[in-house]
Amino acid sequence: MDRRCFLATGVGAWLTRSWLRGAEPEPVVLPDDHQAAVRQRRRRIVMQYDANDVVMSYWKLHPDGRAAFEPFREALFAYVDEPGSQVDAIWWDIEGSPLGSAYPSKVLLPVDDPLVRQWLDAGIDWVEQLVAETRRRKREVFWNHRICEVEFVPGVGHSKTPHPLKVQHPDWVVAADWWPHGTWNLAAEGLRAYKVAILRELTTRYDFDGLQIDFSRHIPCLPVGRQWELRESVTEFLREVRRMTLEVAAQRGRPLLLAAKVPQTIDGCHADGFDVRAWAEQRLVDILTLGSRTMDVDVEGVRAAVGKDVQLQPCFDDHHATDGYRHGPIEFLRGVFANHWQRGANSVVTFNWSIGTPEVCRAMGSEVAPLAQGEAYREVGDLATMAGKDKFFAVERRGGYPWAQGFFNRNDTAPLPKRLEQGETPVRFTVHIADTPASKSSLLLRCVLFQAEENDSFVARLNGVNLSLITRDPEWKDAQIFSPKPQPNSGGAGEYRINPQQKLLRLDFAVPVEAWKQGANVAEVQLASRKPESGKTGVQLEKLEAHLHYG
Repeated sequence: MDRRCFLATGVGAWLTRSWLRGAEPEPVVLPDDHQAAVRQRRRRIVMQYDANDVVMSYWKLHPDGRAAFEPFREALFAYVDEPGSQVDAIWWDIEGSPLGSAYPSKVLLPVDDPLVRQWLDAGIDWVEQLVAETRRRKREVFWNHRICEVEFVPGVGHSKTPHPLKVQHPDWVVAADWWPHGTWNLAAEGLRAYKVAILRELTTRYDFDGLQIDFSRHIPCLPVGRQWELRESVTEFLREVRRMTLEVAAQRGRPLLLAAKVPQTIDGCHADGFDVRAWAEQRLVDILTLGSRTMDVDVEGVRAAVGKDVQLQPCFDDHHATDGYRHGPIEFLRGVFANHWQRGANSVVTFNWSIGTPEVCRAMGSEVAPLAQGEAYREVGDLATMAGKDKFFAVERRGGYPWAQGFFNRNDTAPLPKRLEQGETPVRFTVHIADTPASKSSLLLRCVLFQAEENDSFVARLNGVNLSLITRDPEWKDAQIFSPKPQPNSGGAGEYRINPQQKLLRLDFAVPVEAWKQGANVAEVQLASRKPESGKTGVQLEKLEAHLHYG
């Protein structure tokens, strides 16, 4: 399309008006087919798919260089291809190291992954193949762009030297207390232009349905302490990306949607410099992915801020999982995702989940995860397929993610662990329960405590109703609770072993059916009494869970 024809389109007219005004941009005029695509696409479960570790593990399995592409390709779709799969979209998160490219590029540094390079030498563009295979399966296909991926060398680890562009353009860099080379600075106009060039090349080379700008990897992306002050830099970047995607869509005659992955609360977005209200008002994004490793996603609060036209989809990472709950059972996963749906999600996202069954994983040399993940892919995309099934709903724990400076991913505002002191008023917690009370269901409130004494007594209430203690287990053990030691960082091999010397106290309280409700419930926990001779003043509440059983 030539310049004159482009300016005659709605997209071109909007761009011209915005540039001429030099003031607050007008909302984007989205073509009808674009708006229809946002409204009508079926998207139950979105799989944000990082396959880079699988590439490396598969390469290590074949030191003779005979790592054929076809078995690898089929393995990546193992869970998608299972009968009953509710995965409607795959958002490929495979850019890899910023010190190289995952595909032939004129913008990025050359391909640095040895296996990807081998496949390219054999005429196989793995990105092209994965996009084509996703389309063949009639799934939506997006590209996920990590805004500040850190420097690493495939098969080696973190790089001791920064990206060459960080050396050439120091203004493109933000100092970060967790990463020696700093992260990218979206306040730099040159960096924004560079990133738009990357995304333009991608969207003209490959047949994507959309792009996601992933702010979870990593923050900060603005100078620390000035994030909200400089929020317009991020907004301008999204504006530039939107201009580009609309141009590409007009040229190819098909919509190209735009998503952004942001913190799970409006306050969190504010802290990191993401003005999602302005993005919605200016129609800069179609979809917001909320959170990454968080159970408690404020879908209602974000919806109130951005309105009904932006699709909202909470995300759950089961590698860098929320603290204390990595590789949880199916009852836990049902609880997490049922709450997302009940709170108003349009779709849900999995991230860093296993590629398939243990057999598939072993064939690729990749991490084996519990079969609960495969079961979840057949259930958690719809409240109907979770109805009448056991669940438990947990209160969030802090920590576990030091690779961020700001709000995103850290869960620093989570209420647990919480110290309970004798004589103090009860501590209140919000427990979200997706299901409605029913005669065939029973609910119990579970507290897991550290440093409890034999004769300690506790009071628990739900929505003001006193609860009866039905189980007191002073020998309870939990392999993902490390008190009094600090909790380890999330990720890694995920091999947790029970400490035989560990002594936690588990308390289960029966909840009468009239005491709980669907949605937000207020739980109160109190250390009611303790013998003075114990010499200790309090205990630590490690976990608080509502367990729902049917039948």
